[in-house]
Amino acid sequence: MADTSRRALRLLSLLAARPQWSLGELATRLGAGERTVRRDIETLRQLDFPIVTVHGPGGGYRLGAGHTLPPLLFDEDQALAVAVALQTAPSTVFGLGDDAARALDALTQVMPARLRASMEALRLTRLRNYWEFPAPPIDPAALKTVGAAVRHRHPLTVEVLRADGSRAEPGDGDFTPAVRVEPHHLVVWAGRWYLVARHLADEAWRVYRVDRIHARVSSRTPFAARDVPGGDVAAFVMTTHDRGDTPATWQCTGSARLNLPAGTVARWAPGGSVVEHLDAHHCRLTLGAWSWAGIAGILATFDTELTEVRPAELIDACHRLAHRFSAVTG
Repeated sequence: MADTSRRALRLLSLLAARPQWSLGELATRLGAGERTVRRDIETLRQLDFPIVTVHGPGGGYRLGAGHTLPPLLFDEDQALAVAVALQTAPSTVFGLGDDAARALDALTQVMPARLRASMEALRLTRLRNYWEFPAPPIDPAALKTVGAAVRHRHPLTVEVLRADGSRAEPGDGDFTPAVRVEPHHLVVWAGRWYLVARHLADEAWRVYRVDRIHARVSSRTPFAARDVPGGDVAAFVMTTHDRGDTPATWQCTGSARLNLPAGTVARWAPGGSVVEHLDAHHCRLTLGAWSWAGIAGILATFDTELTEVRPAELIDACHRLAHRFSAVTG
């Protein structure tokens, strides 16, 4: 049975590799007799793969129309997982919504009939939650540049862009020169794409928002792979307060000084907020919500002393919440 399964998978691979095969060619490539190949073809047809018999002197076998991709050997659970993933993919790349829909249609066409019916039966409507803070979509070209550099370990020259995507020129107050880095990881967190890189000049590790940098390959010579500080990429990104983030657009935006280290607050602050390092034990958190009470409530989750609360509307909201909570406790 195992030999039959392996041979059937090999047969599918051959049929997908070119438009048509003769029976003799298939038998030679599979190292089996023609009668065995015929049985394998019938087995695949019973599994809903449309293998067409081409009659005549130049006849043979080919995959049915629409199977220009290799046949996808998914079980029903895998097919449903693909359908859900493509329909719920976040729109963090320009045109991803349309591309995901087209990809789902293309994959559906190369599925066997039974699995195709399961995928078509699951059509979702994705609604955005008020607490989602995705960054603006990224140009796919930028992701390709950074992603390829990470994969091939090619150093990058990185320029930090302004929040509006423009470049600062020499002489501008916010100008910073380009730097050369070793790109190690491409990370998605809280609806944003981040590059984890090691600076070549000072050997320091940093995290960049991919939509806030302009990157180009500076060398095709691969660098040696290294571990991020602490060895945990997720922890490093989430506890790095300086990631190039800026506050998300909200109806209300406020800030406060917290008696906690910046790395601790950065780990738990909602996406779309900004953590500013003040000293080893204090930081400033700037964040937004649809109400001042919402900001006050988030600040309260850090369970620490708050000072330098701004603006006055946020202070008033803190007073109102304090009064309500005191009424609850009697």
